[in-house]
Amino acid sequence: MAFFKKRSKSSSFSSGELQKTLHKNLEFTAREQYKLLRANLGFTLPEGQKCQIIGVTSSMRGEGKSTTSVNLSYVLAEDGKKVLLIDGDLRIPSIAKKMEMSSTPGLTDLLMGYDPGQFEAFRSKILDKWYILPAGELPPNPSELLGSRRMKVLLEALSEVFDYIVIDLPPVNIVSDALAVSSFISGMVVVVREDYTEKKELERCFRQLKLSNVNVLGCVMNEAKSGKGSYGKYKKYRYYKYYRYYSTYESESKKSKKSK
Repeated sequence: MAFFKKRSKSSSFSSGELQKTLHKNLEFTAREQYKLLRANLGFTLPEGQKCQIIGVTSSMRGEGKSTTSVNLSYVLAEDGKKVLLIDGDLRIPSIAKKMEMSSTPGLTDLLMGYDPGQFEAFRSKILDKWYILPAGELPPNPSELLGSRRMKVLLEALSEVFDYIVIDLPPVNIVSDALAVSSFISGMVVVVREDYTEKKELERCFRQLKLSNVNVLGCVMNEAKSGKGSYGKYKKYRYYKYYRYYSTYESESKKSKKSK
């Protein structure tokens, strides 16, 4: 008997939650900024890797990391790449809910030894090259599971199949899960929400990433103000800006050089 079940009709991706999440339903400015993010990642990701594994995290809850993970993976697949989106938030997963799919089987089931041979069960109905792996059953030890040899072996196996793997990870300042898996990924994208993210929390987040030698690819500014121009009417997901974040350590270093 096959372990993976067929998708139910509820996976038709038509709810209001999906309307505001899925890339193709976003406003024009947000879609274009995701395309810019896709282009910029091509310059910042390490060269020579068959599969790029991108972690997406934030400093706090509610900054939009899961929405960013969904839309980033979508726009990569839209470009013709074979992409896997993994819900790596094994504490408060949200990808399955956003995509209106069953939360099991998922990542934890694969880590417990189930054969991923029937991976076609996770192919989305929106794009042929877009695959979505939910979290699965929630484990008692998420951090240990994400940083385990099983996770490393699974990602290595999946890297032979996909061009990109995008992993939605818990906030850095709340739990250590994102840091646990950081040695298995190509780099990390940090999501920041304007008028919401606290400066001290962001600094703490980057301090933790720096101490763990995480390759930070940059940041996504979520819900940034777009001004009073022709795009001022857009209310949500109006503008996503990709930029290089310089930590406090880098800033202090620059100041000391100027003073000399």
